[in-house]
Amino acid sequence: MILTWIEQRDGNVDSISWEAVTAGRQIADELGGELVALLLGDGVDALVNEAIQRGADKAILVNDASLAQFRLKPYAATVQHVIESHDVKTVVMGASSSGLELSAYVAAKLGVGLASDCTDVAVEDGKVVISRPALIGNLVAKISFGEAKPNMLTVRRRIFPVTEVDTSRSGDVISVNAVLGAGEISSNIEGIEEAENTVTLTNARLIVSGGRGLGGPEGFPMIQELADTLGGALGASRAAVDAGWIPYENQVGQTGKTVQPDLYIACAISGAIQHLAGMKTSKIIVAINKDSDAPIFKYAHYGIVGDVFNYVPALTAEFKSRLG
Repeated sequence: MILTWIEQRDGNVDSISWEAVTAGRQIADELGGELVALLLGDGVDALVNEAIQRGADKAILVNDASLAQFRLKPYAATVQHVIESHDVKTVVMGASSSGLELSAYVAAKLGVGLASDCTDVAVEDGKVVISRPALIGNLVAKISFGEAKPNMLTVRRRIFPVTEVDTSRSGDVISVNAVLGAGEISSNIEGIEEAENTVTLTNARLIVSGGRGLGGPEGFPMIQELADTLGGALGASRAAVDAGWIPYENQVGQTGKTVQPDLYIACAISGAIQHLAGMKTSKIIVAINKDSDAPIFKYAHYGIVGDVFNYVPALTAEFKSRLG
């Protein structure tokens, strides 16, 4: 059995879960096994059919009020119970913040190997083999698993395609009880506040980032305006975050968020190794920097050598004109 966790919140599935289903489907087909979707939550029955229609052969459903919101211990206990109660050979999760936390915790509890942030999966000689970037993307590491089962892996966002819904697909649903009772869970979620009218970095197809060259927090409104005009997200380098110009949640890099948008516009960012680690695999990189020797230009597909305070407003105005 290949098991893939469907991450959801309030009935809305994180798209990285469907990408994980695609990776899991590939492994199941090559091994000749079945792909099972695991859904945890409260009142998430409606998601079962979609998981099957997107590629799972069957689903395991755990409906319980204690699982209404993601909390590590109750989720991990239930996932571990499902793994130990079924013949699970491989577990695939999305490399979201919750997926990385959950997979690491469960792998440690089970004493098995974990490969995180995978960009490719394959089966060689009956064993699952994964690929993942190493050394800031300059190398691709190829990793195989040992004898301990299950193999556990997380897939990088926006690498595997999302399978379209096939309404002709159907499969069995297995209901399982949650493992921990309310009195056994040490934490409680009082509420969740979400920023309005913003695009998250991890899901963004387009990101505009600012760096130290902006000179201060007053430079970021124009970066935000360009991002808003293009329907993208606002990012920043570590230097800008460390200087207190912009919150940490906007940081792209090795100690921030790893992103892979269709378009990444780096404004006044030199291209330090730490930053490149988080965005180097973007499909198209545009760099704007007045220093022609800035390292970012070695990785940019397109570059503008000039002052961001001249070019960014001009680009924003042009995009507004063309996009209406």
